[in-house]
Amino acid sequence: MVRCPSCGEDEALRGRRCDDGVEVTCESCGTRWTRVPGASCDRCGSTEVWVGLRALVERSRGTQLSIVGTVDVTMCWHCDRAVLEEHARRTDNRLLMPSVMPNVSGDHPAPGSPS
Repeated sequence: MVRCPSCGEDEALRGRRCDDGVEVTCESCGTRWTRVPGASCDRCGSTEVWVGLRALVERSRGTQLSIVGTVDVTMCWHCDRAVLEEHARRTDNRLLMPSVMPNVSGDHPAPGSPS
């Protein structure tokens, strides 16, 4: 995922190809930077990353969860090791599941809060 280094925005970004990679402009704060293609960790800069899919889930009926889509994720083997090791132990599903599941009303509670 690409994030603005100044304000953290990850959606209102515009990019155009240049000789060095991609020139990215944050439409929220106006910051411009050049991003070199290739997956790397936003936090530590490591190129030892896993690129995969995270499931997007909703409650469809009662307590039943339904996968309604996926989103691309890049996770670092240094910063996200515990999550990646847990995912590697699971053999039933190749999708990374969300860390916070929707509660019965469909809202997404904050991590650690009761649902």
